[in-house]
Amino acid sequence: MVQKIALFNHKGGVSKTTTTFNLGWMLASKGKRVILVDSDPQCNLTGMVLGEETEDDEKRIQEIYNTTSNIRTGLAPAFESQPRSIEAVNCIPVEGRDGLFLLPGHVGFAEYEVQLGIAQELSGSLQALRNLPGAINDLLEKTAAKFNADYILIDMSPSLSSINQNILMISDFFLVPTTADFFSVMAIDSLARVLPRWRAWAKSANSLQILKDANYPFPAVDVRFLGTIVQNYRIIRGKETTAFQKWIGKIENAVSDKLVPILSQHNMMLPIQSYEDREIPNTFSLAKISNFNSLIALSQEHRTPVYELNPQQLGQTGIVLDNNQNKQREFRQTFSDLADKIIALSSEIPVYAVST
Repeated sequence: MVQKIALFNHKGGVSKTTTTFNLGWMLASKGKRVILVDSDPQCNLTGMVLGEETEDDEKRIQEIYNTTSNIRTGLAPAFESQPRSIEAVNCIPVEGRDGLFLLPGHVGFAEYEVQLGIAQELSGSLQALRNLPGAINDLLEKTAAKFNADYILIDMSPSLSSINQNILMISDFFLVPTTADFFSVMAIDSLARVLPRWRAWAKSANSLQILKDANYPFPAVDVRFLGTIVQNYRIIRGKETTAFQKWIGKIENAVSDKLVPILSQHNMMLPIQSYEDREIPNTFSLAKISNFNSLIALSQEHRTPVYELNPQQLGQTGIVLDNNQNKQREFRQTFSDLADKIIALSSEIPVYAVST
């Protein structure tokens, strides 16, 4: 059974897209079949996977969108009342990594925001819009079945939209990428207020008979918090700078003191023992990933994870090459450890997840 993992933070600039790509590649390298879903109308993940640097890249993207499904056209039967059912998307194999696929994004996906928002009010208008709340889940489940996927990683937009509310609540797990700054602390505080409301809405939606009887039923809700990732901080002489250490500590305190107690009250956590068994600290920080520096631009140019760039792609020599290869080894180990933790934690769901 596929596990849907959302990467979500309504604060932008926290490297959700980069993390989704590098993590998905690593999971696939460990033998998992992974679909990367670009649900952000900015389509940065789609651009990273497909390339958009040259005229040839642009031509290829146009051909893909003319002949292949994407998230918007995949949902069109429900949102545009087309006389056909939702079908699995023809995902794009990610070049260079077997078992890794892209469900492309679409700028026009945002056009469905208003309709979904009205439907999710669960009001008297629900009869006409009953098929919308369960449509995204139906599309993802059918696509996962078609590709025999173990994981779906969802790169979400930085907003508190009705689309994000829907996606997070139909997921099995979620990760919160952060950066070491004041605004990420604010975001954690905000999530502690927002997520319980979203879960209460989802439980209500699942209890409505009209949504159970819809063509695309709204699923039961069992989304669980995996943890946070702190990214994009600077390293000097092998350590985080004092300023970054301060904000990393504040983020970790906000998670352990504010977010996790709220999530526990609302049954959005795995048992604490599950985290402890994987040596995950009580700050629930799954990984700390320093600034990629020049590697990120090369990664995007070659559509390859930072830890998989070869010497020819790096285009460097001498001590610069040595330093970057050392950093690559660190990043490879970091993402490998992160993937192992996610595989282990997500395997807990059949044993521990109980709806309330």
